[in-house]
Amino acid sequence: MKHIPNIVGGLLGLMFVAFGLMVLLHLGPTPPAPPEGSPPALFMGALMPTGYMTFVKVLEVAGGLLVAIPKTRNFGLLVLGPIIVNILAFHIFILKGAMIFDPVLITVCVFAAYLLWDGRKAFCGLLR
Repeated sequence: MKHIPNIVGGLLGLMFVAFGLMVLLHLGPTPPAPPEGSPPALFMGALMPTGYMTFVKVLEVAGGLLVAIPKTRNFGLLVLGPIIVNILAFHIFILKGAMIFDPVLITVCVFAAYLLWDGRKAFCGLLR
């Protein structure tokens, strides 16, 4: 049981490092563009040309590496937390709940919630 947080942290870190590097290094297929004028197209139209998504992907890679290392896991969760919340907000508000039950999204949320629960004693110090 004591190795489960290390396994979950390694998997969550691997997911964020892999997905971040896929976008940064242009690996894999480019996803199809959303329909012109739709909320997802307008949202991505604001983020992509400004370089904001590059910044987010760099933070994903850095946060993923930090989460994969047990001593820096809590700091990595602090980096990845706002990213995960924004991914959820995008799916809920921009996509109107579509793909909210995507297995990758559920896995990321469950893994992050488990690691937060596992490190709750360290995070309680932030509230005092």
